[in-house]
Amino acid sequence: MALINIKIEGKPYQVEQGLTILEAARKCGYEIPTLCNFNKDECSLASCRVCLVEATGARGLVAACVYPVSEGMEIKISSPKATKARRISVELILSNHSFHCQQCDKNGHCELLHVAQMVGAREGKFFGEKSQTFVDDLSSSIVRDTSKCILCGRCVKRCVEAHGTGILGFEKRGFKTFVAPAGNRSFNESPCLLCGQCVNVCPTGALMEKSEISKVDEAMQAGKFVVVQTAPAVRAALGEEFGLPVGTPVTGKMVAALHRLGFDRVYDTNFGADLTIMEEATELLGRIKNGGALPMITSCSPGWVNYAEYFYPEVLDNLSSCKSPHQMQGAIIKSYFAKEKGIDPKDIFTVSIMPCTAKKHEKDRAEMEVNGLRDVDCVLTTRELARLIKRSGINFTKLPDEEYDQDIMGDYTGAGVIFGVTGGVMEAALRTAYKVLSGKEREPIEFTEVRGLEGIKEAEIDLGAAKIKVAVASGMKNAKVLLDQIKAGTSPYTFIEIMCCPGGCINGGGQPFVKPMLMPNEDDDIYETYRAKRAQALYSEDERQVLRQSHNNPQIKELYEKFLGEPNSHVAHELLHTHYNKNRERYPEKK
Repeated sequence: MALINIKIEGKPYQVEQGLTILEAARKCGYEIPTLCNFNKDECSLASCRVCLVEATGARGLVAACVYPVSEGMEIKISSPKATKARRISVELILSNHSFHCQQCDKNGHCELLHVAQMVGAREGKFFGEKSQTFVDDLSSSIVRDTSKCILCGRCVKRCVEAHGTGILGFEKRGFKTFVAPAGNRSFNESPCLLCGQCVNVCPTGALMEKSEISKVDEAMQAGKFVVVQTAPAVRAALGEEFGLPVGTPVTGKMVAALHRLGFDRVYDTNFGADLTIMEEATELLGRIKNGGALPMITSCSPGWVNYAEYFYPEVLDNLSSCKSPHQMQGAIIKSYFAKEKGIDPKDIFTVSIMPCTAKKHEKDRAEMEVNGLRDVDCVLTTRELARLIKRSGINFTKLPDEEYDQDIMGDYTGAGVIFGVTGGVMEAALRTAYKVLSGKEREPIEFTEVRGLEGIKEAEIDLGAAKIKVAVASGMKNAKVLLDQIKAGTSPYTFIEIMCCPGGCINGGGQPFVKPMLMPNEDDDIYETYRAKRAQALYSEDERQVLRQSHNNPQIKELYEKFLGEPNSHVAHELLHTHYNKNRERYPEKK
């Protein structure tokens, strides 16, 4: 990339041609406030007007987030004219904003407050009639509060960029404008995937996960036997909530915190991941042998399942019938675990700590109920767990490292932990499929062909006794490419992994907020690097494990010997498998 010469505040710099003023300033060590820009590829058309600066060659102030640098350009960030304009822009936004900051779940992560402090915005500078407040809390996953929306458009842009669905958009015009699904419908009444990517980029508390912390409190107060499980991706990100660098694995401290919070058992969802591989790999080999629907597609991501039901019902037969790992584990806790421990399943309350908001919806699906009991009673996001820990006065960074509880489902493998990153489910399944087909373990154990954060990865895999073509996709915009091939009958693949969130669960809608405005200059491109750092945390944990294949987990073997019989058995199908809805309405009649 060619370099050009510019000046910022009178100082000379060389920067890459093609950058915006905002990007160039960040690389040169300057922080220009912005609210509509999340990263270099996701700017909502300079809508917030908070990043105004002076630049030579321009007739007036320009929006730094979209205005490109050019040879010889001189940029003034702190001139009186630019400083005043930015302050007024923020004050106008504040004039129409809810000021219930103490009650807001975004308190401490609010970019609007951060920007207001930067520009010296004055409270109450402008007065007028505020926009009508509307709270959509009908969904089990996401809450929308229009009183906190600043019309930055980042959620609208993210929905399109990640999934191509465009569920959110601007409704009405002028002072009556607000952001909502079409026709101001609830998330429950629209084909929303409930993935929470919009929540991740919202600069205020206009979009948040629907908290279920109170459900945990009530279960403990009622004397329930409360069992908690944690998803792989949570350990790779939770530390960020307590000031640790991005990508710091905190498995031991997380377990120690959960023990101190009063849970009766603390388990790793990696057990459920290993169980998923046993069921899913067996299902795949059965389809290959018996002429079942191919390519088979993974079903671990509830956001992806929502997408398939809404937009591609024709391919639902291609989805694995396996429940996701935490649902499988919940079913085992309320059956095998309850039986072994002599506890009435009705007295057990299962909690899943997930990086995902769509898991909240998944647990409420009618298909996730066995014998009148939900597999999982409550789902908390990584962010909710952090709030629970902080509320309890636990000094997280000073906790000792503790182990998961080891009875019934304590041991786990590296194959389970890599589920948290795109390609991980595929790699874990291939490790077991290789053993089943060849009769021996693969060396080296890693299938690096399916690793990486690219939107689509393709590979031909030698499983010893056979070769198969596989593909991995994350983000529904990328998944659409593979699904269209299946619809057209041209798909060359045998097995496909699809994850809803770009990068996989490490970038789930319930993970700690990664805000360029609140994390300046940690990396030149924090949006690209934070996912890689979280992914590396999981791969490192995989490498440290003695056991790295699901079929070698001794407690999985014991579960089949004592309870399930064999993978895909009748008992396994009753507890661990599900079905999908081919007639799901995209826009049901509004209630």
